[in-house]
Amino acid sequence: MPAWLLLIGAVIMEVIGTTALKLSDGFTRLAPSIVVVIGYGLAFTALAFVLKRIEMGVAYAVWAGLGTALIALVGVVFFGESLNPIKIASLALIIIGLIGLNIAGSH
Repeated sequence: MPAWLLLIGAVIMEVIGTTALKLSDGFTRLAPSIVVVIGYGLAFTALAFVLKRIEMGVAYAVWAGLGTALIALVGVVFFGESLNPIKIASLALIIIGLIGLNIAGSH
């Protein structure tokens, strides 16, 4: 499996784990708590394999940055969290930073 595809899978599993963490209500609900453990377990396992093939700084920045941007969108769409111009600009800066690190890592 291509490393970038595995990295996207790691990000998706991290987003699922973080969403389940919110739904677990402080680990008081069993099903979401189980999803947290599975989601993060799969995310870190995939990230470990990714780090064999992609530079650590680039891989972790993509994993953390894309995960942060996606979970912010999940918060807005599914949990009614606020979205304002500063949050939008901040998310755009995360994406710009990820693009810059990817370009720098490919040289």
